[in-house]
Amino acid sequence: MKNWKYCHLGLCLVAVLTRSAVGAENYPAPSASTNASMFTLEALVADVVERNPELNFYRSEIAIAKGERRTAATWANPEASTTFGQKSARGGGLSAEGVAWSVSVQQTIEWPGRIPLRKAIANHQVQLAELGLAQFKAALATRTRTIAFNLFAAQEKAAAAQEVADRFQQLREVLVQRDPAGLTPLLEMRIIEATELTVKRKSSDAGLATQGAMLELIQLSGAPWTNALKVQPTHLIFAAPPDMEALLAATRTNNFEIRMRQMELEQQGFKISLARKEGYPAFTVGPYFSQERAGDREQQIGVGISVPLPLWNKSKGNVEAATARQKQAETALLVTQREIERHVVEKALTYQTKLAEMARWRSESAEEFRDAANLADRHYRLGAVPIATYIELQKQYLEAVEALFDTKREALEAGQELERLTGVQFDAVIVKENAR
Repeated sequence: MKNWKYCHLGLCLVAVLTRSAVGAENYPAPSASTNASMFTLEALVADVVERNPELNFYRSEIAIAKGERRTAATWANPEASTTFGQKSARGGGLSAEGVAWSVSVQQTIEWPGRIPLRKAIANHQVQLAELGLAQFKAALATRTRTIAFNLFAAQEKAAAAQEVADRFQQLREVLVQRDPAGLTPLLEMRIIEATELTVKRKSSDAGLATQGAMLELIQLSGAPWTNALKVQPTHLIFAAPPDMEALLAATRTNNFEIRMRQMELEQQGFKISLARKEGYPAFTVGPYFSQERAGDREQQIGVGISVPLPLWNKSKGNVEAATARQKQAETALLVTQREIERHVVEKALTYQTKLAEMARWRSESAEEFRDAANLADRHYRLGAVPIATYIELQKQYLEAVEALFDTKREALEAGQELERLTGVQFDAVIVKENAR
């Protein structure tokens, strides 16, 4: 009898703590507004790619590179110089004074080949900036599509978790109204209360994941934080990838990072040629006119030429530095190519594994799990299903929903990344809206 009192006291304490925790769950948590705008997944991707604020940075990089290209093709400005002074002339006992002045215009002429080389270097810089913009857009679309699907998946997980939590709450409210006769019904009620807490936590976590994905999408689109959005029901269809050799061959040709490293290597070759040509001096040429008045008037008209004397080869160090940078560019290209190829193989294997995993699913699996959970709820109330089976079915329903969406998300990420890395659009993921 004494042990029963201690047991009863312990169960009451559990009930008090449970009700306190349930009360804490009732505080308002961050959630999407009921007036949230509904978007399709692809509409969200298009909106973000068009409005993302960071795109202005890459567009400005292109404008900077084009401005530098215009500067590289421009000749140096001509220089005008003048002198003005007093002239005195004495000889044979005679002297005279007058004004002496001169004016000249000089133009610096570059050594042949320098300006075309500077233009070639600047053109490569423009192409690098354009590749950077294209790479960012591709990565942005990939990231947005993944986050948008995460938002949809989090919405579905939250709905499933809330459905199970409501089921447990309704059952607990019914059992509380009854007078539990004996220890077993009391313990079963406590088990249901404890499971309700766990499921509500899953619901809260899914709600927070929804908020996180929604806020990230809002940030990417540059929209105000007060905007709320939801993703329409989305069904993903996955296609088999090309064979590995075709993917690797396409990677070496199409990958953004490899193309940028190749372009940097070509650009470095032009810089070596420019450094060598800068060892030859530029010369300055231009007309001049001078006049002197000191008794008689003297005038001179001619063309002046000036050339620096290349006594010290200052370009030798520049050539050595440019050659060393070319070696660095070659190494960077090799390392980048090997690293990208590793990523391609890794993503291809991940994608194939997830496709094989999804091939074992039945299209109606999720709905059947949901029906089984509903069936278990009805029959438990009738006493035909034990509590262990009832709770296990509710938990397995939630875990199955999470597994289904997580596998699709991982396949989506791997397929998109495979297309981005290789530049091969093999329709890895086809999005069908308004479908379950």
